[in-house]
Amino acid sequence: MAFKYAISLTGGIATGKSTVASLLALNGMRVIDADSISHEILDASVSWVKENFGDEYISNSKIDRAKLGSLVFSNSEAKKKLEDFLHPKIRDEIQMRSIKQDKLKFPYLIDIPLFFENGAYDIKDSVVVYTPSDVQLERFMKRNGYSKEESLSRINSQMPIEAKRDKATWIIDNSKNLKHLQQEVENFVEVIKEKYL
Repeated sequence: MAFKYAISLTGGIATGKSTVASLLALNGMRVIDADSISHEILDASVSWVKENFGDEYISNSKIDRAKLGSLVFSNSEAKKKLEDFLHPKIRDEIQMRSIKQDKLKFPYLIDIPLFFENGAYDIKDSVVVYTPSDVQLERFMKRNGYSKEESLSRINSQMPIEAKRDKATWIIDNSKNLKHLQQEVENFVEVIKEKYL
């Protein structure tokens, strides 16, 4: 059975989830990354993307992620088609990796951006990387160079970060600087060790 020792790591766009995943790994926690799994699967699906969305989404025999991203964020039908194709494959891969991790009988994290939105994983504990929504918007615009309107449209495609915070078992606060975030991560790792060791 998968997910016995799993903790879902989630948050919103630009709340710092990837940074937290790296810091957790540095602190000795194991992390399964749903995003990198989805990239691997998408990269291996060039002919499917060409067939379903057209040649213009392929560049140098690779998928043009930015172009495909713009399409799926502005077209709910295209988004659904891509998700229906990718999600079962991502889930199977995560489940396989989870079964391996469970054998070690110690908690590990599965980085799942849309954990609460999709409800596709039977994981009871979750940790949310929290950033106030105004800071989230500011960071996203700075990081991606999108307009405020485009940034809000992407952020609003997910459950509001406050709602995720309210559902979480634990919260890692990323509203300040990196030093503060490192401390938050270390505190969380200690809590997990105390609970399971």
